[in-house]
Amino acid sequence: MTTGWTGKIIGGLIGLFTLGPFGAALGAVLGHQYDQGAARPGVGATNNFGAHFFTATFEVMGHIAKADGRVSEREIAAARSVMAALRLDEASVRVAIACFQRGKQPAFDFAGAVQSIRRACLGRPDLLRIFFEIQMRAALDGTDLAPPTRGHVQRLAQMLGISTPEFVHIEAALRSGGRPGARPAAAAGIPLDEAYAVLEVAAGASDAEVTRAYRRQLSRHHPDKLKANGLPDSMIEHAKERTQQIIVAWERVREARGMRG
Repeated sequence: MTTGWTGKIIGGLIGLFTLGPFGAALGAVLGHQYDQGAARPGVGATNNFGAHFFTATFEVMGHIAKADGRVSEREIAAARSVMAALRLDEASVRVAIACFQRGKQPAFDFAGAVQSIRRACLGRPDLLRIFFEIQMRAALDGTDLAPPTRGHVQRLAQMLGISTPEFVHIEAALRSGGRPGARPAAAAGIPLDEAYAVLEVAAGASDAEVTRAYRRQLSRHHPDKLKANGLPDSMIEHAKERTQQIIVAWERVREARGMRG
């Protein structure tokens, strides 16, 4: 048996005999992550983290979608929209759907899953923020963050260590265009108040404060930095979209203020 197939075969068999067809699919995908790590010295831990991040993302998404006791067609469409925005391939979509379904189950350990991803992201707060942003994106598209979905997302924020002001900023930024598949408009087409929301800075802030806010947001979402910190490739598209949105918002604010450079 070659190293390139060991993880996929063992992972698939373990999954099949423990979780049925879903387990086989998930086990094979996670096994593939293992094979990639085994083939490249020093990156096995990164691949394991990527698989963990991916699984938790869609399990938690499914749990939040079930917040009101049922999952609507709109919420299913929102989850699929996130998958499309992340440009997942067919196999990854199948696994994402299976994870989403598992998160919907009454026995799903929401608190345990969130605590686990927080431990995995220890020392990497920007990855936790990306995780939360993806959940917020799905919730906004699924229910417009109506109760009780909002309550579940607020609980998630608290468990991840995201403050109430940061929650408000993220919601405002995502409502301003940072949604699945959304294409950033030209700077001139963005309302100025939305541009400030994206940068997470008050309209009355000084030029220096606005510049610092822009640099902070750009650093938080820079795809190369996040990838180096372990963000799986499947989630990089979100970071790219948010980076473009931040740049466009900065241009809008800069032009309105007459700032140079």
